[in-house]
This record gives sequence, C-alpha cells and structure tokens, in this order.
Amino acid sequence: MISHSELDTAFQYALKQVKKNIALFKGRCQNHTSVNNFYEPCDNNQWTCGFWPGQLWLCYEYSKEKIFIDAAGHLVESFLHRIENKIEVDHHDMGFLYTPSCTASWMLSNNTDAKKAALLASDQLLLRFQPKGGFLQAWGEMGKKENYRFIIDCLMNTPLLFWAAEETGRSNYADIAVTHIETCMKYSIREDGSTYHTFFMDSETGLPSHGATCQGYKDDSFWARGQAWAVYGTALAYRYTKNPAYLEKFKKVVSFYESKLPEDFIPYWDMIFTEGNTEPRDSSSAAIVSCGLLEMASILEQEGRTLLDDPGDAKKVLNEADRYKASAQRMVESLIKNYAVKDEDVSNGIVLHGTYSKKSPYNTCTPEGVDECTTWGDYFYLEALTRLDNPEWKSYW
Repeated sequence: MISHSELDTAFQYALKQVKKNIALFKGRCQNHTSVNNFYEPCDNNQWTCGFWPGQLWLCYEYSKEKIFIDAAGHLVESFLHRIENKIEVDHHDMGFLYTPSCTASWMLSNNTDAKKAALLASDQLLLRFQPKGGFLQAWGEMGKKENYRFIIDCLMNTPLLFWAAEETGRSNYADIAVTHIETCMKYSIREDGSTYHTFFMDSETGLPSHGATCQGYKDDSFWARGQAWAVYGTALAYRYTKNPAYLEKFKKVVSFYESKLPEDFIPYWDMIFTEGNTEPRDSSSAAIVSCGLLEMASILEQEGRTLLDDPGDAKKVLNEADRYKASAQRMVESLIKNYAVKDEDVSNGIVLHGTYSKKSPYNTCTPEGVDECTTWGDYFYLEALTRLDNPEWKSYW
C-alpha cells in the first residue's frame, strides 16, 4: 500500500519538473520522447502533443497553482488552430490529442474554444470511419489496401466520440465508437488475452484479413504498450457501454499482461521478453495499465455498492475491485521507487526507462525514444498518482 506521504512526495517532485518545463517550452509542446533523458520543445504537429497540456491540467488539479492553468489554457489556442487548419490530423489519434488538452480544459475551466476544438477533432475522427469492416482507419490514405487497418491504440481515441455525443446529443458519434470497439474486441484480442498491434481488413469485402505489428517485436509477439492500451481501452469501453462482454475482455487482457511481468512489475518493451533479459523496459506501459486498473476498480466499486439486495455478488465485485487496485498500487510503487526522476540533473522528465519505438528484425518501425522518458508515460504516471490520491477524480477520458 502506497502511503499518502509517498504519493505527495512523488507528486511534488513531478510538479517541480513540469513547472520548470513551462519556462523551457515557452508555449510550445513537449517532444514525444526525451533525448539522453532531456525533452526539447516541439511544434504542435505530433500525435503525442496532447499529453503535455494533460500534464499541466493534472498538476493544476493537484496543486491549484495558477501557473499550471494559465499554461494549459494558453495551449488551447494552438490546438484550435491545429484542427481548424488541419495540421497533421489525417489519422485516428484525435483522442490522444484533444482529450487531455481540450476536453480537460472545457471540464475544468469552461473554455469555449477548447470545446469547439474538441468537437472539431471529433468530426475529424469520424472521417476515419470505414463502414465496410466497421472500424476507424489508423493511418494513411483512406481505403487503400495497404492502409485498410486499425490498431489497438484506437480504443483510447473512442472516448472523445462518447464525449461529443454527450455534448451535442448526436448519437452518431457514440454509434461509430461502439462499432469500432466491437470490431477491435473481436479481432485485435487473441484467444489467450494477448493483442495484435495492428489488424488488417479486406478493403473489398470488409472481412478480417490478418493481425500484424508495426512497433512490437514481431507479428505474433506481445507489444507491451499495445497490451497496455488494451487494458485501459477495454476498461473505458465497459464504462461507456456496460457491455458485460467487454468486462470479460478486460479480465483476459489484464490476466495476460500480469502473467508476463518481471519481478518489479514493469514490462519489457515487448512482453515476449521475460525476467533477466537485457532488452529495454517500457515504464509507460506500466503507467497506462495502472490507470486502466484503477478505472475498472472505480467502476466495480460503484457497481458493488448498488448490489445491496445480493450481498454475495456485492462482495465478489468489491473483492475484484480491491484486487485491481492492489495490482495498480504495486506497479505505481515500483515506478515511484525505481523509475521516477529524483534528480533534475539526470532528466527534465518525470519517469525514466520508457520505450517509444524499437527496431527489430521483424518490424517496420522507425527506432526512436528507446530507454527514454515518454510524454505519455509522464502523463499517465501523473494520472495514476491523481487517481490514487483522489479516488473521486473525474476522468478526462
């Protein structure tokens, strides 16, 4: 069990790092990964740019310091400009971009430009929908055979569509989100609970073709961050739909993930590698999974409290929630003790030993950000700390 004192110490150091980066970035975004453990600022043109304002919002919620809300609010203009001018938005990652930046801003500060930007991003995401096959196409020119695929990451983009449906009253956003989720659940998650990074559909028939990888070690291995997106993504899918089949998918992907962890609960970049391997870790995956576990624990606690007429079922559900919370705490405790930055001379990031994209003999990815800080890893670490500190925290997702 992580003590309140340990959480506070971890958050205070993270606050210090984020505050220093406000001055360094000067209104720009944070590069996707550090270089030699130090981030540089970047223009708002990457799929990862939403995680920097997300960090600012989490720091504001924890500290209530004006410097964080001012910096996060200032970035809204950049995100509105990006979506209005269609700057590098021809892909599915609108949720990663606009949920932690603009839906958070609308939620916490009633910034109408943030709401406008997030709704425009939702409309942009709808343009990626392929009715033939029922999925949101990940990248590339729409409809081309070599691009006719979705990836496991996109489960995290669907909450933007559910949010848009709630804000506008238009059901088409949620309908497309559910259709994509159903397709992803059916084909991206293998029978044993492991996941494909990417799945191709037949562009002529819309029928399933084959699973593959871009960033994992090889097509039939277990890319750690993909598995992490599956954990958090299935939890969110269950929250929005209450489909019991999605709860079962969550249990399967969590069970597989936990079965492949080394002793310190932080996975290697691909979970085909096990204890004692010399391959790099991916701390960001542990941060993502921690958030997914805490999300599901919160959902099950709420459900358990409603089962007053069936104490046996209520106890079972609440015990499940406790197990997921304990698992998340073990992961976060390891991140705090073994991976979090504790010396500003070592890094201007928050969590060390993340992996963005590692080349292998079998994948097609561009190698970068190996054994570095990752902007999403830092964000989800802060989110996990927030969830543990405040179980009533209202999610951006």
